Amino acid sequence: MSFSAFLLLALFALLIVMNLPHRGRSASHRDADHAGVVVYWRPGCPYCMRLRARLRFTRLRYSEVNIWKDPDAAAFVRSVADGNETVPTVTVAGRAMVNPSKSQVLEAAGRHLPAPGGRERGGDPRP
Repeated sequence: MSFSAFLLLALFALLIVMNLPHRGRSASHRDADHAGVVVYWRPGCPYCMRLRARLRFTRLRYSEVNIWKDPDAAAFVRSVADGNETVPTVTVAGRAMVNPSKSQVLEAAGRHLPAPGGRERGGDPRP
């Protein structure tokens, strides 16, 4: 096997792995923790793969919802993305962000999720 064929095979395997939901994070729209962080994604989306891969290396707890397997999730994404199924869409404590960066998700989580002591971490205290 040539080196270029090996690289293509490795890239293909990586794409397959990145499209799988992380164990224990897969949820439906109905069962996801909407008081926390929920990442709405779809298979094959490079932006979803990028964000999900970056979030896996943080301590942030979140749920992942595949909009192609959950019609309620797809409808929710359309409701916050001007009628489009734009993913990744992320909610942090019920606040939706369409195609956010890892830093935007972490900043929103720091602002809107309760600190370990139960108090809000600061930022906008509105629900």
